Amino acid sequence: MKSFAAISLLAGSAAAFAPAPVSKVGSSLNYASELDSMPTSVECPKVFDPLGLSDYVPVDWARRAELSNGRSAMLATVGWFFPKVFGTFDSSDVTTTDPIDAILQADPQWWAQFIILCGVFETWKYKKEMEGKSYLGGEDPVVDYLKLWPADKAKQDDLKMKELKNARLAMLGFAGFMSNHFIPGSCPVPDFIA
Repeated sequence: MKSFAAISLLAGSAAAFAPAPVSKVGSSLNYASELDSMPTSVECPKVFDPLGLSDYVPVDWARRAELSNGRSAMLATVGWFFPKVFGTFDSSDVTTTDPIDAILQADPQWWAQFIILCGVFETWKYKKEMEGKSYLGGEDPVVDYLKLWPADKAKQDDLKMKELKNARLAMLGFAGFMSNHFIPGSCPVPDFIA
């Protein structure tokens, strides 16, 4: 009887230090319902979100980030193969056609100017977005000097989808170039680009 009482006291005191059960709290950040209104293509009629990121990130912000990164990837893709196909500019500091080595050979003063230029562009972009214009899929583009932006909503949506597809392709292509650079032969890249 004494041993039963001792075990009961020990079990009761151990329960005092056990963690309390936590009830699952629903997140108010569920943006998945917004996926239904996103434009899709004929090739892929559903939005691809296997990791469920739309539960944590606003869908509009994710689409804008995808398009912005895709535009950067389009420029990076051209910058990757341009020196290999057409050669480098007459320069004393960058003498290689290897993009990674070229990054390391560039003068630090050039990098400082480039970072300042990017900051100026981002500031201008932010200012124009506060005025209701958009670089990333809005109805009224900030820069359209050639007046190529169509007035028809269907043509605008078609143009947006084409740009998004090209951006996705550029991101995949640039990832392939990087993979093939660091792991030679890992991607089927032509010899004049690799």
